[in-house]
Amino acid sequence: MNKIRIFLVDDHAVVREGLHLLLNAQTDMFVIGEAAEGNEALLKIPQTKPDIIIMDLSMPNGRDGLPTTSEITQSYPDIKVIILSMHDDQDSLFRALKAGASGFLLKSSLGQELVTAIRQVYSGQAYLYPSAQKKIIEHVLHDRGEDYEDSFDLLSEREKEIFSLVAKGYTNKEIAELLKISPRTVETHKSKMMEKLQITTRRDLVQFALKRGLLEN
Repeated sequence: MNKIRIFLVDDHAVVREGLHLLLNAQTDMFVIGEAAEGNEALLKIPQTKPDIIIMDLSMPNGRDGLPTTSEITQSYPDIKVIILSMHDDQDSLFRALKAGASGFLLKSSLGQELVTAIRQVYSGQAYLYPSAQKKIIEHVLHDRGEDYEDSFDLLSEREKEIFSLVAKGYTNKEIAELLKISPRTVETHKSKMMEKLQITTRRDLVQFALKRGLLEN
């Protein structure tokens, strides 16, 4: 059985040690590297090639979790990032999702919740701690008036590029040639993009683009 390759990023050695022991105790997981801040992580990721990165949100003695997550998800779209935070606030949650994180947990969560989150994110799903899900629902229903167009703002710049090209009828191969990336990378960005927009078909994507005026140029 292939184990889930996990990389830890946290500025506290004792936290990394605890996570290391917890995750290596799982039969389907293996910690393949760790870093104390974002710049160190970015140097080590090409050599370690993790499947999942557990990322501390706040690392005051180095590069923080959000800009590091954004760079990782842009440069390595196949790598999933789960954010760990001490702060249970809506702003941190939405900034993490906008940076491309696939999961968000509080550091106060039980170890088994992190194990569950890793398996769920590895399988291609997102994972949010329960009250975070409630925050998103309240944000959509009250702050955004149930206008799902605003979910477009959660896309990265690359995902917005691919969205526009898919809506205009370009194939994955054509998009890959235009953007000078692989068709597999196009498909990964496309899947994440459609997940964020909560749409499942190209027809829905085109209707979304028409409603937003993205096909007028």
